[in-house]
Amino acid sequence: ESLEIYAPIANRLGMGEYRGLFEDYSFKYLQPKEYNWTKHLLEQRVKKYGSALDTSISEIKTELEKNNIRGDVHGRIKYCYSLYKKLKKYDNDINKVYDIVAIRILVNDVTECYAALGLIHGLYTPLPGRIKDYIAQPKPNGYQSLHTTVFSKSGAILEFQIRTHEMHE
Repeated sequence: ESLEIYAPIANRLGMGEYRGLFEDYSFKYLQPKEYNWTKHLLEQRVKKYGSALDTSISEIKTELEKNNIRGDVHGRIKYCYSLYKKLKKYDNDINKVYDIVAIRILVNDVTECYAALGLIHGLYTPLPGRIKDYIAQPKPNGYQSLHTTVFSKSGAILEFQIRTHEMHE
């Protein structure tokens, strides 16, 4: 019931955090073996890329300040159930999932979104074919954001999601 009814309702109401929690709690009890396997993979990846995430957050905050862009920068870790669904899509190949750890940048307007993207690409090497402009071409559900996947200075693969505060809401 939580997975099939309450999580989708929370998502449609713009309550993504609750959707993720409902899904993860349901997943843990409905598919305990798959949940434990996915949770283990998630923990390994966070352990591997956690320090790169922290360093990159600090670096991008500094770069935004230098360029007079006021933005909120924070990291986020993918929910277990979301990771599980994505792994199923990619034949359980964790190396094809780039957004397990991601950095979100919230800025004031669209111009600053694109400016922040330029700063990120000035700091880090983007992965070819991994830049998505959901601002110019929103998803059918109205989602808007810029996504880019990069190699950090330490070689870790990180995804950045850049959007306005309004898009985030």
